[in-house]
Amino acid sequence: MQRRTFQTVLATACLAAGFAGSAPALAQSGNWPAKPVRIVVPFPAGGSTDLVARFIAQGLSEKFGQAFIVDNRGGAGGNIGTDAVAKAAPDGYTIGLSTSGPLVNNKFLYKEMPFNSDKDLAPIALVCEIPLVLTSNPKVPAKNLKEFIQQAKANPDAYTVGQPGNGTIGHLALEQLSLVTNTKLSTVAYRGDTPALTDLLGGSIQALSAPITAFIPNLASGKLHGLAVTSATRYPGLPNIPTAKEQGIDMVATVWFAIVGPAGLSPEIIKSLNTEINNIVSSTYGKAKLQTYGAVVNVGPPTLLRKMMDEDSKKWQKVIATAKVTLN
Repeated sequence: MQRRTFQTVLATACLAAGFAGSAPALAQSGNWPAKPVRIVVPFPAGGSTDLVARFIAQGLSEKFGQAFIVDNRGGAGGNIGTDAVAKAAPDGYTIGLSTSGPLVNNKFLYKEMPFNSDKDLAPIALVCEIPLVLTSNPKVPAKNLKEFIQQAKANPDAYTVGQPGNGTIGHLALEQLSLVTNTKLSTVAYRGDTPALTDLLGGSIQALSAPITAFIPNLASGKLHGLAVTSATRYPGLPNIPTAKEQGIDMVATVWFAIVGPAGLSPEIIKSLNTEINNIVSSTYGKAKLQTYGAVVNVGPPTLLRKMMDEDSKKWQKVIATAKVTLN
């Protein structure tokens, strides 16, 4: 009898200890956020990723009454900062605003990756997309991308297309364009948008492939000609530029922004963040603010982000393998 009583007491104590051990985790999820939250941005301050992150951080800070602090950790094409999120404790106090580069493309570009974006990260919210533009010097006679490809095929030595760096989305879009049109384009890799833009305006190159943000003023003023945007629909800020698909060229290439957390993050925290981020960026003010960065709002549940990651993985893996693009 005494033995049974002792076993009962021991079992009850163990059960109580189990509940006690789980209580902090439950309380932490229920009271989140109880302290400042860090948003890791895997690129330097001042760029479009940083600006979008700071806009979202301000909105989340106002909503939750806790500071959401942007932490810039650039390097290795966004891998360093995104890895910091993947290796953080899944307690909701470290999340990241990353892009399609480290979340999708880099695993096919780098021989070694410090994290597995499919397993080590929890999708929280797709935020927005920046379409790419294929733009030309106005002296080029082509009125659109279809005509440009025709002219480049007929006289390849006369047409050179710039891109902002090996492995960038601007580079990969050109490789995709070459693949779907069966055209061997003469390309030049630059170190960023600015030097490429300078040469395009000066006539040293005839066209350029890059995210639209840096080129909006010159496209709007007519200093550059928009051959095509590579988004699924026309860019609202420059609606006169047709998409590549409208011209019979089957390609879509955008750089997209997303909030992610470490794997194992509480579903309640994910849902809370997803709801508020969607509200922030899809508001009238949010849409207008993001458009100043060249971005188009794209929101939905976490499953939308996972779907985007899966679909882009299939597309860019094929392009990267066919073009044999590597970064290390």
